[in-house]
Amino acid sequence: MKKLIIAASLSIFALGVANAAPPAPKKEGIEGKDYKWNAQDGEKVEALTKKGDKKRGEEGYETCGACHLPSGAGRPDGTFPQLAGQHTTVLIKQMADIRAGLRDNPTMYPFAATLTDAQELADVAAYIESLCIPIEHGKYDSKPGDAGKDWKAPADVEKRLAEGKAMYEKDCKTCHGANGEGNKEKFYPVIAGQHYKYLLRQMTEIRDGHRRNANPDMVKVIKPYTNEQLISISAYQSSLSMPGSMCKPKAGAAPAKKK
Repeated sequence: MKKLIIAASLSIFALGVANAAPPAPKKEGIEGKDYKWNAQDGEKVEALTKKGDKKRGEEGYETCGACHLPSGAGRPDGTFPQLAGQHTTVLIKQMADIRAGLRDNPTMYPFAATLTDAQELADVAAYIESLCIPIEHGKYDSKPGDAGKDWKAPADVEKRLAEGKAMYEKDCKTCHGANGEGNKEKFYPVIAGQHYKYLLRQMTEIRDGHRRNANPDMVKVIKPYTNEQLISISAYQSSLSMPGSMCKPKAGAAPAKKK
């Protein structure tokens, strides 16, 4: 009951902050001729030089937990991404981009704006990175929370995963790794444990030029993808898991299927 009260209080607080916050700034992104992905400037650079304090970061993360959950698991329906275990470099870059108006996220902006300085940015990122990656997340064949009694898993799961794996190994593995581990030094995100619907939405926005802080190299790779191909590769990406970084299965849970 106590946890429910805390969660409800955080949600109410989050709504209040969102309604009271000023509009996000607007900075020229990928559509501009002078755009440089991951340019080394602004508070991002300062935050990256700071040593994050996980204990302080846990306190700073409390507001984030209203949407991304205390575990950092996000929402299986893809409305809020899984953050747990994400590289500090990626977290700092994305939060700094949102704060600077380089990435459009009206929902996230009011909360990113509450972080006081580069040190707090580094602290929260360090705490999030320390969290284990949930294994129970939204996949292509996950049952929606509002599904009726007659819901059935898609019949083409194996086909989607096979198609997605082929595309992933050809176009994504070099940057995001064999197990979706990303690359901390190069700011490539962890995608293991990420929700299928979130991945599909982000890849669609990147392909269509709506993610203004996107990596131009990634845009070139997925620009030719059809909607059907995006579904398949997102389905495969959401099936990935990182050895040693995933949370332990819950007691009594069925063993994970081998891929």
